[in-house]
Amino acid sequence: MTAPLPDGEPVVEPQADGGVQELGRLAQMFSALRYREFRLLWFGAFASTTGTWMQTVAQSWVVYTLTGSAFLLGVDGFLATGPMLFFSLFGGVIADRMERRKIMLVSQILQSTFAFVLAALLWTHTVKIWHIFLLSFLTGSAQSISGPAYISLLPLLVRREDVSNAIAMNSVQFNLARVIGPTIGGIALVAWGAAACFALNGLSFVAVIIAILLINSPVVRGRGEKKGILAEMRQGFSFVASRRALVLLTLLAFAGTFLGMPLTTFLPVVAKEIFAAGPRGYTDLLVAYGIGSVLGALFVAASGNFRRKGHLALLLQLGFAALIVSFALSRNFPLSLVIAFFAGACVVGVVSLYSSLVQLTTSDSMRGRVMSIFMLAFRGGMPLGNLLAGFMAERYSITIALAINGSILFVVALVFLIRGTNLDEELTPQPAS
Repeated sequence: MTAPLPDGEPVVEPQADGGVQELGRLAQMFSALRYREFRLLWFGAFASTTGTWMQTVAQSWVVYTLTGSAFLLGVDGFLATGPMLFFSLFGGVIADRMERRKIMLVSQILQSTFAFVLAALLWTHTVKIWHIFLLSFLTGSAQSISGPAYISLLPLLVRREDVSNAIAMNSVQFNLARVIGPTIGGIALVAWGAAACFALNGLSFVAVIIAILLINSPVVRGRGEKKGILAEMRQGFSFVASRRALVLLTLLAFAGTFLGMPLTTFLPVVAKEIFAAGPRGYTDLLVAYGIGSVLGALFVAASGNFRRKGHLALLLQLGFAALIVSFALSRNFPLSLVIAFFAGACVVGVVSLYSSLVQLTTSDSMRGRVMSIFMLAFRGGMPLGNLLAGFMAERYSITIALAINGSILFVVALVFLIRGTNLDEELTPQPAS
């Protein structure tokens, strides 16, 4: 089946394997995996993300062990995600100008190289804290350039009715990797040391590189005449600014990550200072959070084209905020595991629902720039939140830092709900530009 582009050039619509027309509930939950291109990218990304989480476990423990400083752990988190503040907007313009598959390929090769370098430094016992900080920044820079290309490619690999499912399934692979990665990473960290985790992460990129090479990159609708980079960037901001709901979603995404993501960044501090636990306790908390995230993503995937996505996302964000406060105050480890589980379920539901709302209202030719702005808010809130929470944890305590963050996020979500903000009605599909 083909559909015409604005300039008359046809584009081939993604075809599902087997030509299944009617899907049962279980099949609907995994409907995006019927498409060959999406399936290849999903499994490749899953293998790579699993490796990344293995490194995340090891790196957080190495930084905190080397320095004993919650603030420097926050600095490392800032350097890993901070480049999103500087480079994601350029990444969005590049994603709308170039073949997104090629951008992703270069990024994966660079990230694999950085992981192997850090593994070598640890194996030779020459690693310094500034080495870790530098490689965190370089890895984050590569991710910030390719991130808009990856997230804006996903809707092109499936039909429109399966876009929400594709985004939810992407969350499934990310959070399933969050469960498996820390589990394997924790075992490798205890058995072979942090260097093995970094080396295994470097190897994991082979899977996604092969997947990128095998998929056929779809034609982008309405790409049109290229302008200057700054002009195209301004065009993206104008597109978002002209749609009130997109502005609100961007602000809510920023609030969620700025105030909520320090929960995962500072799990090593919680494990060590509050529960006097070693790497196993830290890994257990991370895995509980990850299992909840997987189930939350599956819930969104099964919900299909649920009409009130915005209202549900606000309710989940309110619940996530309450769970952050509860986690901060908990002094019972099994209870903290349960809280982490439900926090993971809530936050991935929020992210998946907000992202699908943004994707569905954006044309193919603008998607890279629009998603780069959304990602700037979503991921840009992480480094800033990590720095502030790290400062608060160092000056006062991790309990106070997390409790304050959760309380503020609770008020933000509650205000939007009390005002009756209806994100769903304001978001209508946009034609290709």
